[in-house]
Amino acid sequence: MPDTAMPILDVKGLKTVFRTRGGEVHAVNSVDFHLRPGELLGVVGESGSGKSVTMMSLLRLLPSPPAEMRNGTVMFDGQDLLKASPAALRAVRGSKIGFIFQDPMTSLNPVYTVGFQLAEPLRAHMGMSKSQARQRAVELLKLVGIPDAERRLGDYPHQFSGGMRQRVMIAIALACDPKVLIADEPTTALDVTIQAQIIELVKELRQKLGMAIIWITHDLGVIAGIADRVMVMYAGEVVEEGPVDEIFRNPQHPYTRALLKTVPAVRGPREERLQVIEGQPPIMHHAPAACSFRNRCEFAFDRCAREHPELQAIDAPGHRAACFLLDQALTQTPEAVDG
Repeated sequence: MPDTAMPILDVKGLKTVFRTRGGEVHAVNSVDFHLRPGELLGVVGESGSGKSVTMMSLLRLLPSPPAEMRNGTVMFDGQDLLKASPAALRAVRGSKIGFIFQDPMTSLNPVYTVGFQLAEPLRAHMGMSKSQARQRAVELLKLVGIPDAERRLGDYPHQFSGGMRQRVMIAIALACDPKVLIADEPTTALDVTIQAQIIELVKELRQKLGMAIIWITHDLGVIAGIADRVMVMYAGEVVEEGPVDEIFRNPQHPYTRALLKTVPAVRGPREERLQVIEGQPPIMHHAPAACSFRNRCEFAFDRCAREHPELQAIDAPGHRAACFLLDQALTQTPEAVDG
């Protein structure tokens, strides 16, 4: 889609902190991003990088306490969701922004039929009668490829396979024709064949319905086939973003490069081992004052421990990265950073 399209979702300076017995944990640190109509934005990073917390913060889905959205704006449909009243926020959740959670078995209520759980948002947000909601529920199950849809409305979540439960979750998220769909690792718990089916389904629905999608994942291989743009997160920050082809062809942040090296190659020597990123993402007890990736980075040098890198533009349109290596030639041999 054209870069000139106005964002449907515009996030600036988002900060989310958790208050714990061990002190504050800075889970999201001044995150900026936007989403245009019809666009698919892939959000990637390891577990603990802040992907899910960022997206749940947008709709204030995190329990407060311990979570606290300390700063930022989330502009959607002319209103800041971080300042919206509870009633205004309820009108957006599910109706205008749909959310597919990671585990459908814990997201679906086991004591209600699938038909009831599909009809509930239709009656609450769209004012449908019981019969209208039932008819729409059948249409939604057919849309996501569930056979014998009318009969299956009376079934409970445990009567569906994992892949079919995920299709039900997608149907619920699509029920009110949202403008934005947020999918939080929707294929993680599924086997490879079912994963491929769900990804193809989302691609078809996006083309058919024209919604904007945020797809959260740790799997860059998935993103390569479906995303328009990629946002790489680490330690609650965006460390690189850009068009998907540019990120794969010309990654600029050492963390992005490391993630790409963990993706299995379709072609290549069989004996070639997958690379791993040594260490774990840090738990941020303070807002970052230096490069959060420095202790895991083979290129780290003294400046990385003293200053915090900000996102800066690279030659390709829309490509930005937060790394001091952009200020110097990679051919130099940086001094190792202490600690």
